[in-house]
Amino acid sequence: MYQKEIKTALKKILTEARAEAKKLGRKVEVPIIKIVDMLLSYGNQNRASDVHIEPKEEESLVRFRIQGLLHDVTTLPKDIHEEVVTRIKVLAGLRTDEHHAAQDGKLTFRTGMELPKERQEKMDVRVSIIPTTHGEKVVMRLLSARVRQYSLKDMGFSEGDLKKIKKAYSKPYGMIIASGPTGSGKTTTMYAVLKLLNKRDVNITTIEDPVEYDMGGVNQIQINPKTGLTFANGLRSIVRQDPDIILVGEIRDSETASIAVNAAMTGHLVLSTTHANDAATTLVRLLDMGVEPFLISSSVNVVVAQRLLRVLCTQCRKQKEVSTAELRKNFPGEYIQKYLGKGAKVKVWIAQGCSVCQNTGYVDRIGIHEVLLVDDDIRMAVIERKSADSIRNLAIAQGMVTMLEDGFIKVAKGVTTIEELMRVVKE
Repeated sequence: MYQKEIKTALKKILTEARAEAKKLGRKVEVPIIKIVDMLLSYGNQNRASDVHIEPKEEESLVRFRIQGLLHDVTTLPKDIHEEVVTRIKVLAGLRTDEHHAAQDGKLTFRTGMELPKERQEKMDVRVSIIPTTHGEKVVMRLLSARVRQYSLKDMGFSEGDLKKIKKAYSKPYGMIIASGPTGSGKTTTMYAVLKLLNKRDVNITTIEDPVEYDMGGVNQIQINPKTGLTFANGLRSIVRQDPDIILVGEIRDSETASIAVNAAMTGHLVLSTTHANDAATTLVRLLDMGVEPFLISSSVNVVVAQRLLRVLCTQCRKQKEVSTAELRKNFPGEYIQKYLGKGAKVKVWIAQGCSVCQNTGYVDRIGIHEVLLVDDDIRMAVIERKSADSIRNLAIAQGMVTMLEDGFIKVAKGVTTIEELMRVVKE
């Protein structure tokens, strides 16, 4: 397990430091640089999205978020916590003399420094530091280059949904909106679409908070409220920059929503994200922000709602019989019959655990989606201010596959488990 490896590596670093100090007859100097580098390297190796360093009363707890879940990794001696935080502040260009205010920054880290440069991986790291009662808590978001290479297909979109998205981004104007909670892969989806659109003959400009990945050929702007550069103000300026395609990191308020919709109606393709539970609710949320129904119906091409769930380890997964009656408690009978069969008992895959998956039973994450293509019927429903339920039912009647159904299809194919699907859709 990686926890054991990290504890062993940390113990070795501390033991060597003590031995060196004893040999030279001086005070122990803990190699803080080595410790920070080790945490980042192991985090990257184990595909952690975030590294947490949490000060406690007697020690500091290190945790990795892997496949959406936090795992305790190791502890650090309390007396080196402040030095570790200072090292991270230096790397991220933050104030080292400020201990009572929140700070945000960014650093670049190269993994595999012992390897030739062409085999090293450059990783951007977003840093957030907040003061707590026991010291400063650090969260480092690891923005691996691997994520930049994801295509829409890699992210689990079905062929039918891919066709809908392609139809939407093939238009020279309109809006493509990705919705879901924090950490559901919305930005990754929008970056994957941008990658498809990133050609020499178009002007692409983004405004983000923060800029998560550098993308060649794209003009990227990071908002800065201290200087008045908000999403709304930045978007106003971008529209005057002769853009073909605009990415707005998030629609948070009515002002940004209104400007984005108007940009989409005046010959620009606008990509953005928002927090909404499903595709239909996204359209209703725009209405709630005060955007006029006719503007929404005329500007939005497609809405993609999504979640991320863990992928089963194929080395140790196994099949198990479950009763249809038990499944019906959480899933429509039509899903069960269509994708698993009509018997009183059906087979599904379950997680086990082995050395390949670090005994978790899972090895990666994949998306479950619902893609709502805005056609004439959906436009009319928006204009008439129909409820989210009405819009959802209309979209399903027209063939939209819901996130729950998409997840159930992945369960039937052995991509994930019933338990994992229920965990994600209930969030």
